[in-house]
Amino acid sequence: MAKKKEKTNTQNVISAEGLKKLEEQLDYLKNVRRSEVAEQIQTARGFGDLSENAEYDEAKNDQSKLEAQIQDLENTIRTAVVIEDKDIKTDKVNIGTTVTIKNEDTSEEMKLTIVGARESDPMKGRVSNESPIGKALLGNKKNTVVTVEAPGGTNRYKIIRISR
Repeated sequence: MAKKKEKTNTQNVISAEGLKKLEEQLDYLKNVRRSEVAEQIQTARGFGDLSENAEYDEAKNDQSKLEAQIQDLENTIRTAVVIEDKDIKTDKVNIGTTVTIKNEDTSEEMKLTIVGARESDPMKGRVSNESPIGKALLGNKKNTVVTVEAPGGTNRYKIIRISR
């Protein structure tokens, strides 16, 4: 008996700005990068016997990776659920909100923006809604204390401020 495919409820949530960046990246890959890879293949063909041509094999591999990237971006853009700035409410933590939190143990404050997984950049304070801290914060209001189970241990954070 065949196994049923598990259904995932993960939505591909992204900001309007993030969608624009993905569309620009897709445009670059399709209109610039494809031409570059095609040139690499053409040049490599000129090196002789294709069965022993490492440059040709590498260029074909690059082409395959590029087409996979393009397909992934097209799928992401097609299935994206865009969160518009005007739709972002600040009564509770949501995707698109910026949250100031205070570590209950160290009193250290952090400012994080909750974003979709494709826009995540922890070094810039942009954390995914799918990350441990993002999941813990989502849906909570100001002054709520949340517990975050992360690979580094358990931390408790108080939500100080929610803004756009």
